[in-house]
Amino acid sequence: MALQDLTPQLRTRLTKMERAVGWFVFLATVLLLFGFGYYLYHAAERKGWFLVSAKFYTYVNSAAGLNNGDPVQLMGFQVGRITDITAMPPRTGHNVKIDFVVNQINQGGTPYYSYIWSEGSVVKLNSDFLGKRGLEISRGTGGFGIYATLKPQILTIEEAKAKTDPQYWRMAQDLFDENSNVVVRAWTSFTNMALITKWATTNIVAFDISARQRHILAVWNNAEQRYEDFDETNIYELPVAETPAVSDQLQAMVLQIKQALPNVLMLTNKLYEVLDNAAKATSNLNVTVAATQPLVKNFADISGDLHGPGALGTWVLGTNSTSKLEDALANANTLLVNVNTNLDTLTDQVSLTLINLANITSNLNAQVQANSNMLWGISKTVTDSDDFIQGLKRHWLLRSAFKKKSKDEPGVKPVLKNLPPTKGE
Repeated sequence: MALQDLTPQLRTRLTKMERAVGWFVFLATVLLLFGFGYYLYHAAERKGWFLVSAKFYTYVNSAAGLNNGDPVQLMGFQVGRITDITAMPPRTGHNVKIDFVVNQINQGGTPYYSYIWSEGSVVKLNSDFLGKRGLEISRGTGGFGIYATLKPQILTIEEAKAKTDPQYWRMAQDLFDENSNVVVRAWTSFTNMALITKWATTNIVAFDISARQRHILAVWNNAEQRYEDFDETNIYELPVAETPAVSDQLQAMVLQIKQALPNVLMLTNKLYEVLDNAAKATSNLNVTVAATQPLVKNFADISGDLHGPGALGTWVLGTNSTSKLEDALANANTLLVNVNTNLDTLTDQVSLTLINLANITSNLNAQVQANSNMLWGISKTVTDSDDFIQGLKRHWLLRSAFKKKSKDEPGVKPVLKNLPPTKGE
């Protein structure tokens, strides 16, 4: 039925229905497009399309246990993924090339690729017991960051000196002396321009840190020791620390066990011989123990006899040893008492003798002090006696009585004649 044949009321109602259907289709289309865009946004965010991606590659001996899209870890965090695994052509020094990217940012907003430095950062291949392997990057310990979001600029010495804001400029290369020793490190501020100009040549490579970008603009060149423009062709190679797969390790372990098995069997035979000798020694020990049982019994009897006070003396000296020892001790005590008494008497007599000697000495001293010529008289008497004897020796009748003795006999010392004079002479 044609639209012109409808009544005005029905035509008005149909127009409102068409308008509602059109709005419904429009809103459904908008919601569908919004949902599709939301899905694309999250998919791109999950794949890291909105993040700065730092590309690396490394070489391994085997691609076993590795697949495209496998995660890459750094300090226990998943920071990237493997993008490509390629077998190298024949007659090359490497077997397999692995390309991967690091495109994650930590909670502090620092990109994880800034932890990868020119010194200390290596790729480690970790494997599990099922043969699955994964890449893990170790944190750098020295050197410089591999990638930078700064544009390296080549400046002359005059242009570098003309910078009015030196605190915003950094060196993008190392400077060396004539002995190839590093004297100026990269990232040195232009505030040390005197040191830089001392060792720089005609041009230097520098960064303007105030012009930092969101994408990677420079990559470190180990050969030139400087940063250069990043153009997707100079991707940085990280060294690898590859461990053999678990299957290879198990195979090597089985081979080692197989080689060591004869030694193990030999050791088992020696152990059997040792156990056999130990059994024989045990049987001999049983015979020895049985033979020593009488000796042990006698020793037990002796120990029983020695039990109690005075048992050892009774066992050594006999049963009457105690009474005899008591008599000997009593006699010794009596002897000691007598010795003590006699010693006291002797001490008293010696003391009395010393007193008498002291009295005689004191009397003699008094005599000498009272008569000062006594010593001279004694000396005179001795001299006269000597002269008398010498005269007798010269007399013809008594000369034979004073014959000289032989040289073997000791001579008589003459009496001294020349004595010093005393007082009163």
